[in-house]
Amino acid sequence: MWLKPNRALSRRGLRRLIMILVALVLMTAGLGAWQGNVFAPLFALVESAAVALALSVAWRAGDRSERITLDAASLEVQFLPGRRRMHFQSYWVRVLLEPGDGRHRLLLSSHGRMLEIGVFLADQERVELSKKLMVLLADFNGQPRR
Repeated sequence: MWLKPNRALSRRGLRRLIMILVALVLMTAGLGAWQGNVFAPLFALVESAAVALALSVAWRAGDRSERITLDAASLEVQFLPGRRRMHFQSYWVRVLLEPGDGRHRLLLSSHGRMLEIGVFLADQERVELSKKLMVLLADFNGQPRR
């Protein structure tokens, strides 16, 4: 399974949004400068750079993902970007769905280790993922489904 956050904008859409916002801010600053506020264009440039940076950072956070690989011997979770991986023996891993802070936490647990997955997913998506993982683990381990 490949878990990715929902992303509303493409890179091209992000660029267009930033350009439109900068144009609106600069037009407003030009109007302010015309009425006597000579510092308005300077503040508009600083604000535009800050907003563009914030939107770019938020958009880049959408690149993170998790890849879950399951076979008869192991369950592996790989966090991307990066090289962090976590291995569990598929027979011993348990899927836990715990309520907390107004949302459910999806945890994999085995031998005293716990790992939260799907943090960037919506609450309903985490519930569905937990059910799917439980079914897949039961099928691989030859256990009856609950």
